[in-house]
Amino acid sequence: MTAIATARLDQDNVRSLRRERHYISMRPVECGAAGVYGTPRSRHVRRVRRVEPAASITKRLFDIVAGTAALLFLLPLLLTVAILIKTTSRGPVLFHQYRYGYRNRRFKIYKFRSMRTDAGDAKGVTQTVKGDTRVTWIGKIIRKTSIDELPQLINVIKGDMSLVGPRPHVPGMLAAELPYEDLVPYYFQRHTARPGITGLAQVNGCRGSTVEAGRAISRIDYDLVYIEQWTLWMDIVIIARTVRREFLSGSGF
Repeated sequence: MTAIATARLDQDNVRSLRRERHYISMRPVECGAAGVYGTPRSRHVRRVRRVEPAASITKRLFDIVAGTAALLFLLPLLLTVAILIKTTSRGPVLFHQYRYGYRNRRFKIYKFRSMRTDAGDAKGVTQTVKGDTRVTWIGKIIRKTSIDELPQLINVIKGDMSLVGPRPHVPGMLAAELPYEDLVPYYFQRHTARPGITGLAQVNGCRGSTVEAGRAISRIDYDLVYIEQWTLWMDIVIIARTVRREFLSGSGF
């Protein structure tokens, strides 16, 4: 007999997928969650043929062109950040670790190093919290503005990642003190798309700590809504919202 666990979302600054959500052990193929603009999908929606994000040539071309353009445009900023990191703390400029990618394949992700080398967690299982003493002073700035994620443009051009998609997690990542796949039985469905620098979950407030079960489950639900509803226009909207929310306002830590 399958055990069924139920819980109620209690989130701060997170746009709920549903006013009340019951978590069951299986997730239906057709998601009845809210769309990108907050309107629930009708049961009488006209069915159209959809292309999965990972199978779209248009999405891949967009990633290459936009990713290369962004890398060239941001090059002066990237060089400045690299110099500041190198001159203010010991260790390499870039930090890398292996994370889950498309179809559960592991790849090496790149980030600007924001922590002291003697205190960082190479495996990435220990999550960063507000006021984390491991973070350097320049690290606080680049994490708050998400500038530390910009080297992942290299991953996008290489084909490991996309500009938009589910954020890549480290193997063994914990959520509510459990392995993520134990908390969310349909967790690995999110790996049917290339991971992204940003995603639908992130622009809806589901980023950062996964200590709270509701927030952690909502993050995966948003990832699957993205995969099921993907369009190139959705990517453009998410990128625009990311620039406004992360790079201009600064919501990271």
